[in-house]
Order: sequence, then C-alpha cells, then structure tokens
Amino acid sequence: MELGWRYLDTGAMYRALTWAVLEAGIAPENSEAVVALAKKTVIRSGTNPEEPTIEVDGKDVSLEIRGADVTEAVSAVSANPRVRELLVQQQRDEARKALQSGTGIVVEGRDITTVVLPNAQLKVYLTASPEVRALRRAKEEAGAAIASQEAVSETQLALQRRDHLDSTREASPLKQAHDADELDTSELTLAEVIDEVVKRAQAVAK
Repeated sequence: MELGWRYLDTGAMYRALTWAVLEAGIAPENSEAVVALAKKTVIRSGTNPEEPTIEVDGKDVSLEIRGADVTEAVSAVSANPRVRELLVQQQRDEARKALQSGTGIVVEGRDITTVVLPNAQLKVYLTASPEVRALRRAKEEAGAAIASQEAVSETQLALQRRDHLDSTREASPLKQAHDADELDTSELTLAEVIDEVVKRAQAVAK
C-alpha cells in the first residue's frame, strides 16, 4: 500500500488449486487427475494490496484456503511439475500486466526470485526462527491473537515437513536466490517488516 504497487500471493494460488482438488475428492498425489483439474479450473488472484482475494471458478475461497487440510496437502499439489508450469505462467502474466500498466508489483512466494521472476529488481528472502514461524501460523489458522502450545507444536512439525518437501522437490525447489537480500523477521513486528521492505524497494526504484 505504501508503494502504490499491486500485490500477488502466489502461495494462495497453489492453495486455491489444492482446495479445489480436495473439494473434488482427488488425492493430492494423483498427478494426472490434479493436472486435469488444474487445466479446467479458473483461479483468479485479486492484486489489490488492501484486500487481496483468491477465487476458484468465481467462488471467493480466501478463507477456505487457510484451513489445516489445505496446509497439509498443498506441498503434494505444488510439487507437481505440470501444475507449476501452469501457475508460473499465470504468475508471470500478472506481473507483466502490472508493469505494463505503469505500476510495480510485490510478488510473494517460495520460488519467485529463482524461477518465476529471476530478473526482479529487488529480491527479499524473509526468514524467521522455526518457533516464531509456528506461532505466527498457528495464530493465523486459529484466527486469534493467541494459540495453544499444542497447536504451535503441531504447526511447527507441519512446517518442517513442508519445508523439507518444498526444498527437495524436483520442480522449482525452495531455496534462496544468490542475489537475494535476507531479512530475519524473528524479532520484528509486521509493521517493521513492511517498513524495512518498503525502504529497500524505494531505494531500488529511485
């Protein structure tokens, strides 16, 4: 919002497809069935930074895609090379449209700086300690300001599993680009993280 740029959460796109896969009763590991569904499913990402949305065939699933069932299954769906080909092209198209309209765009995801937009002007690799990441995600899933220790512990294990799957997959593995700025957010508030990223973006845009 501070930059006046568009915003694209690519992870939400994979989550949206995962939600559609589960709704259709398809096993996330069923590669052929998942690809077939992906080809006929219309996923639209709203890029308004003040109210980003995600739709599947016209249905807003912004809340549904944050459920634990989707979180558990998304790595299997996103590891599918043909699924990634389809969504990466869509992500590049969204970025291109934003730039052609005269605005910038902030694109969030696990393979943006290495695969989707390797020539981006600014690359920021956000990190945090496992404990902090788990606490933040547990709060997000609970929709509350606090989370039980049990929920945090379960979430931390789930994040570890997902990180392992995402960093070892053949298609677009999770890794830090060699020219990306690393920003450890463990001790920062959301406002402080935004402020730091905005400063870096403004410096690049000058």
